[in-house]
Amino acid sequence: MNTLTTLAYDGPGPWILFFPLIWAAVVVAAVTVLRRTVWRGRRGPWQTRAAAYGEQSPIAVLGRRFASGEIDEDEYWRRLSVLDEQFGRLSKGGAA
Repeated sequence: MNTLTTLAYDGPGPWILFFPLIWAAVVVAAVTVLRRTVWRGRRGPWQTRAAAYGEQSPIAVLGRRFASGEIDEDEYWRRLSVLDEQFGRLSKGGAA
């Protein structure tokens, strides 16, 4: 008679629904952590920094102003250091 009571199993119950929710929370948490740490500095092809490079970049405009004599050398280096922190250099070893 003991075998009849063990065959009358009702199933996992409503708790089985919590496992997909727990996995979804783990995935959302992992993506959030990655976005806030590892993927923060990376940009996709749709998010280019076009204003920072090229003919109209702030560093190029500053160089043209220095070359034309609008600003002196001290002003050039002071402003370049600020722009360097925000935009970075155009090339690793060369001048801006």
